[in-house]
Amino acid sequence: MGEAPAPSGPAADVGRWFSTGSRSADTGADPGDHVFRTHARDHPWGPADPSLYGRLSTPEEVLGALDVLRGGPVTVLTGAGLSTESGLPDYRGPRAVPRTPMTYQEFVRSDLSRRRYWARSTVGWTQFGAARPNRGHRLLAALAAPLEITGVITQNVDRLHEEAGSEPVVDLHGRLDVVRCLDCDATISRDSLHSRLLGMNPDIAARLEDLARDAAQAPDGDAEVDRTSRFRYPPCALCGGMLKPDVVFFGESARREMVADAFALLERSRALLVLGSSLTVMSGLRFARQALADGKPVVIVNDGPTRADDRATVRVHGRVADVLGAWALELGVRDHPGRHRSR
Repeated sequence: MGEAPAPSGPAADVGRWFSTGSRSADTGADPGDHVFRTHARDHPWGPADPSLYGRLSTPEEVLGALDVLRGGPVTVLTGAGLSTESGLPDYRGPRAVPRTPMTYQEFVRSDLSRRRYWARSTVGWTQFGAARPNRGHRLLAALAAPLEITGVITQNVDRLHEEAGSEPVVDLHGRLDVVRCLDCDATISRDSLHSRLLGMNPDIAARLEDLARDAAQAPDGDAEVDRTSRFRYPPCALCGGMLKPDVVFFGESARREMVADAFALLERSRALLVLGSSLTVMSGLRFARQALADGKPVVIVNDGPTRADDRATVRVHGRVADVLGAWALELGVRDHPGRHRSR
């Protein structure tokens, strides 16, 4: 299997299902606005102090935040906290699982790292790929009209906003359901690659259900898939190049067009609403900072601390779906029916 040259292009090892990095990896990233450069060693992805979570804003505070957003237009920025009720783990909550994400440099430089990644993510895809939008996703889609939402910028890679009916959606960190060739830029679906991976690794395929069940309970989601040096993965069917999930790894740059689209949404808005993000990495924090610099109100809804709490115009504590539900009740709207997923 040929080695593809290390490219300069885009794509996050996301959630405990993809805890595939080594603990000694270095991002090797140059500083820059577009680089997803906060490393797990600096901001560990694991359980936080439980005392920082569970605080609830009063009903008056919740409706006060809605008053700030009335009269739109509003841009929404979302993080992992919006997808936890869909069964996808967050990164830093009280029940988060300690993990070390694989860096872009590890993935492109090492065949063994790619074997490790694809072996463990093959097991993880069983649950990740089955996730469906939760009440929070549907409520956000339903609130699009009354709040005059210009669009959703999401740090998540699960495509649940689109499936719930939100539009437009800027997938800032890419999509995990797409795989891209780093040589010819061709894409294939993750489901298609999943079938190929199982066919090339019948021992994993035979134990997939048990491995996936163990992975859901293991500290890092890897279960018994530690011996991965013999795992086989295919090259690009078109050019023989290196395949990689179309998501932004640590040490890699987000696609410039995605960043530009996100800032364009913010520019057309009067306010920014942050939902379910700790804003720990600059990739998301920069939008809150830009909105504040432009004199736009920033409303943050999250269960747990965020990196912009001290500067937020209004800070609402609680579960995102509960807060959105209160707003929907006040505005007289119902959950969005969502869209049928085509697979």
